[in-house]
Amino acid sequence: MLMTNLDTSRVAIIGPGRLGTSLAYKFGRDNKRVTIYYHDMDVCKAINREHINPKHLTQDLAKKLGGIDMVPKLSPRVHATNDLERVVDDNDFIFLTITMNRMTEFLNFLKPLMEKKAGDTCIITPIKGLTADELTKELITPSQLINNNFSSMRKKYEVVCIGGPFFDTDITLGNPVCVTVAGKKHIAKIIREEIIRFNRRELTSYYNFDIIGVEACGSLKNIVANIMGVMNLLCLGDSIPGTVFARSGVEIRSLSKLLGGGFQAFHSQAGVGDMYVTLSSDASKNYRYGKLFYELYSGNPIETHLKVLERIDGTPEGPNTIRNVHKYLEKKNMYSPLFHCAYKIFNEVGHKKDIKEHIIQACQFDKRMKEYIGPLSRVLYRLVPNLWYRRHKGLMSNLDI
Repeated sequence: MLMTNLDTSRVAIIGPGRLGTSLAYKFGRDNKRVTIYYHDMDVCKAINREHINPKHLTQDLAKKLGGIDMVPKLSPRVHATNDLERVVDDNDFIFLTITMNRMTEFLNFLKPLMEKKAGDTCIITPIKGLTADELTKELITPSQLINNNFSSMRKKYEVVCIGGPFFDTDITLGNPVCVTVAGKKHIAKIIREEIIRFNRRELTSYYNFDIIGVEACGSLKNIVANIMGVMNLLCLGDSIPGTVFARSGVEIRSLSKLLGGGFQAFHSQAGVGDMYVTLSSDASKNYRYGKLFYELYSGNPIETHLKVLERIDGTPEGPNTIRNVHKYLEKKNMYSPLFHCAYKIFNEVGHKKDIKEHIIQACQFDKRMKEYIGPLSRVLYRLVPNLWYRRHKGLMSNLDI
């Protein structure tokens, strides 16, 4: 794919949720032509008429800024439409800001339109979720899902991922935000220099070659944020959050390696940087999800989940990621005490008092005793990561690796 003569003066945003809307604010301020795609024409008309999003972000901005009159308006250069074919034909750079559980269905609509398009397309995904491949049942990241679905037209597109730390309200209001851009170097450079770096006081970026690692870190830290939201309402003291933060890093970097990424991504701002803010701020949907889940817990996780979603603007990716990761770990017989703990808390019927015990067991009774990855483990993780990952049950479960 040559990726030449791309028009960086315009971008498309598919999915005007909180993040998609915040990007529309940002790129509108940068004087780019922004096209928002949404399937509901009434919502599109409202965005074009009022220059605010009637469904997402606006009410939270009003609370934060002191009233609806204080909410900034979208630029006149931002236009919403429900004509997906026109969106694809007119834009070389498409930000895909939908939830992971809707990705496969949406890609089926997007594929024939991209096949007919005369030019190339760069798909930019800030999605932070994991799902199971329909054919192999393996756990995959957003870019892997896109590549699997678009394999027949590999020369017509590129995929780049955007990693954290970032919150939609900060992007909307022009607060300083620094993201990670991961993917092939030549196209990542175009995005960094001609789309993102227009006003570096607001939004700037670093480059990372490890797209899988960045995506895996961004997805898996949401599970930890769900746990941390619950844990901060329990009487467990002020020390244990540090252990959860550190030990979750062991599970994230190891699982990232299995998915095809590297250890280094966890030590980047898209890893520990993103995890720090996601685990410690009410601006995080996944952190708030954990808090609300514990507050509203009735003993029935499905019922509680639905109640929590009614209280949150937007969809936290953590709960869906927990279920997908758990299925993968169970199938592979892999040992990840904090990820297993998350599944028990948010998916198994039980008593509220049991939640504290799940967290204590995950942290205080971890079978691993080492805080480092030894030289032998590093080699074996590189050569046979699926075989070397510690087992949950059986002979390999007794090895301290």
